[in-house]
Amino acid sequence: MRLDFIRPLYERRGPYASVYLGALTGAEREKQWRAMRDQLDGADSATLDALEPEAKEAAAGRALFATHGEVALAESLLRAPYELAVWSPLPHVTPMLMQRGENVPHLRVIVDHAGAEVTVFGGGSPRRTIVEAEEWPLQKTAQGGWSQKRYERAVDETWEKNAVAVAHEIDEQVRRIGADLILVAGEPKSRSYLLHHLGTKSADRVLMVEHGSRADHGQFEKDVEKALDDWLDRRRAELLERHQEASGPVGVSRVAHALREGRVHAVLSPGELPKPVWIGEGGTQLATDPEELRRWGVDDPVRERADSALARAAAMTDAELWFTDDVKDVAAVLRY
Repeated sequence: MRLDFIRPLYERRGPYASVYLGALTGAEREKQWRAMRDQLDGADSATLDALEPEAKEAAAGRALFATHGEVALAESLLRAPYELAVWSPLPHVTPMLMQRGENVPHLRVIVDHAGAEVTVFGGGSPRRTIVEAEEWPLQKTAQGGWSQKRYERAVDETWEKNAVAVAHEIDEQVRRIGADLILVAGEPKSRSYLLHHLGTKSADRVLMVEHGSRADHGQFEKDVEKALDDWLDRRRAELLERHQEASGPVGVSRVAHALREGRVHAVLSPGELPKPVWIGEGGTQLATDPEELRRWGVDDPVRERADSALARAAAMTDAELWFTDDVKDVAAVLRY
């Protein structure tokens, strides 16, 4: 998963209040929040006050992170997380990341002769764009006569022009959000035209989905979710294979060293890692030995959870973070 969305958290100085609230509403949520507030020993009143309205918002689950009187991130979760409130040097993001699942920037496209519906997942809430036909005619007819072939050729040219407009929209969105995947369904000939006119970067990311039309989204969404799950499984397996073939670093100490050097492409984690490490203010300043950090110029190392420190270092070096049961300890896939 990419960690772009949590990077702004680390642009602020800690300590942080990290609060996870379950699926309660009304008076029960009020009671829950009061109990959580009492657990934030050491938090300043301005930060607690800033959290209160966010904590009372109804949702299946809430993950909140605040510091210095401001809520830096508020996430509604589909499933209720366990209840937790901690005041710590870094935000405790691992439970949120594990429940949120892999964040794959992608496009969902349903294309036909009249244009397309393009939904963007990445860089915020999903955004839907309709690319409308600008050229006519759209339908072939059995008129017969000497002009039939010319009319059909004009229709084909119209379909292709509309596919060009859709391709331009997709190329722009891929450039803007860095999409990993483009899932395409719709009318077969329009899909063929679209694939022909996409830029190389976009075309390499296309995965065709069997079902889907702009009039019926039901089966399309099911097919898309399965395609995403399959893609994520393949991606996770590829990363694990790369790690094993290159004998990549294993264990917090070795992975931390590689992160400090900016050599990590992806961190592979078995889940939460509460074991302690030492950190500095810099995003990649973490080590299992405080003396090692002092040698790197950190005057006063601070103790923190390993998973929180690793998440910060990954986010600040554009490394991905993947959770997998196939590793027993944290591991890294190296860029070089």
